[in-house]
Amino acid sequence: MPKRPLLRILGLTFGLAVILGGTIGVGILRTPGTVAAELGSRTLILTVWTLGGLYTLIGAICFAELGTSLPQTGGYYVYSRRAFGDRFGFLTGWTDWVTYCAVLGYISIATGEFSLALVPELSALGITPIALAALLAFVLLQWMGLKVSSRAQEITSLVKFVAFLALVAACLRHSGATVSGEVARPGSLFFAVVIALQSVTITYGGWQSALYFAEEDRDPAKNLPRSMIGGVAIVVVVYLLVNLALLHVLPLPALASSKLPAADAADVVFGASGQRFVTLLSLISLFPLLNAILMVGTRILYALSRDIPRWSRASEVSEGGTPIVAMLVTAAGAMLLAASGTFEKLVAIASFFLATNYFVCCIALLVLRRREPDLPRPFRAWGYPASAILVAAGAGIFLIGAIAGDTRNSLYAVGLAAVGLPLRAWFMRR
Repeated sequence: MPKRPLLRILGLTFGLAVILGGTIGVGILRTPGTVAAELGSRTLILTVWTLGGLYTLIGAICFAELGTSLPQTGGYYVYSRRAFGDRFGFLTGWTDWVTYCAVLGYISIATGEFSLALVPELSALGITPIALAALLAFVLLQWMGLKVSSRAQEITSLVKFVAFLALVAACLRHSGATVSGEVARPGSLFFAVVIALQSVTITYGGWQSALYFAEEDRDPAKNLPRSMIGGVAIVVVVYLLVNLALLHVLPLPALASSKLPAADAADVVFGASGQRFVTLLSLISLFPLLNAILMVGTRILYALSRDIPRWSRASEVSEGGTPIVAMLVTAAGAMLLAASGTFEKLVAIASFFLATNYFVCCIALLVLRRREPDLPRPFRAWGYPASAILVAAGAGIFLIGAIAGDTRNSLYAVGLAAVGLPLRAWFMRR
C-alpha cells in the first residue's frame, strides 16, 4: 500500500512567514551592541548591516535556483545528495537534523527563561518544565495538521513583525540621543569589519527555511523565489530600521557597551516598563521560531527516512499532512537535549554544522550547473556565476572563521558527523 504523500497546500504567504518567523528573533535585539563595539561609527554600522543583508539576499537568489530545480522536502540534504552522492548527502542531512534539534532545545530553554522573567510567579515550576511544556504545545499544534500549523506560523510571524515595527516606531518618535560621535575601535578596521560581518551574518540566519517545504508548496517554481527574495528583503529592512531606531535613542558609546541594547532603548522610551516590553517582545519572537524549527527538523528527518528503508516509519504522513513519527522523534531529541543540559555544547557544535552545510550547498549549486546543464531550472540565479562564486567564497570564509574561533567544538562536530556513516550503514544492512 503506497504511503500518503505530503500535502501541497502551502503558498507564498507561508513562505514569507516561515522566513520572517525563522529569522527575526532575539539576535537583532542583542547583536547591534556587539557590532557597534567593533565598528564605533554610525556610518560603518549601517554599512555593515546593509552589506550583510545584500550578501544574504544574493544567497537567497542562488539557493532559490536549487529549491526550484529540485523541489523536494529536505532542503540541504536534497542538494548535497544530488551533487555528491548518497553517503555525503546523508552526512549533510544527519548534521542538519542534529543542528535543528540542538537549536530547538536551546530556543525551548530561552522560552522558559523569558517566561519566568515576564511572570516571576512561575519560578516554582523552573525553567526546564516550562521549556518542555512550550515544546509540547507546538507538538500538539502540528499534530493537528499542516493547515493548522502553517496558519499558526503565519499569524505568529505577523504578530512578531508588527511588534518589532512598534518598537521601531516608538524609538523614532522619541526626542533622540543627546550624545553622538564615534567610539574608539579596539583593533584594526579590517578585522573589526570582518568580526562585525560574522555577527551580522549569524543574525540573518534562518532565511533558508522556505527551502525545506518545496514539496508542500502549490507552485514552488513561482512561490519559492518570491518568498526567498521577498522574505530576505523584508528582514533586511526590519534590521536596518531596528539599528536606526537604536542609534536614534542611544548615544553611540551606550550602544557599543550594551549587552541588550533593545532593553536599554526601551528603558529610555518607556521608562520603568521598558524591560518588561523587551522581555515580552523576545518571548513573542520565539513562538514562530519554535514552530518553524520544529517543522523544518521534521522535514529533514522525513526526507532522510524516505531513502533508508529501516527508517520508513518516519516517512509516514498523517491525514492532516504532518509526518507524525518524524515530528515526534525530532521533538524527543530536542526535549532530551533541553532536559539533560548537554545541549549547550551541541548548540556550539551546531554553528559549525550550519557553516559547513551552507558551504557544501553553495558548491553543490556550482557542481550541478556544470554537471547537469539540462536539469530543469524554473528560476536561475541572477548574475551567475559571479553571484554563486561570491556566496561560496563568503560561506568558505565563514566556515574558516567557525573553525578558527572554536576549534575544539569544530573537532567534536567532525566526530559527531562521522557517527552518521556507520549509523547509515547499519540501517541499510538491516
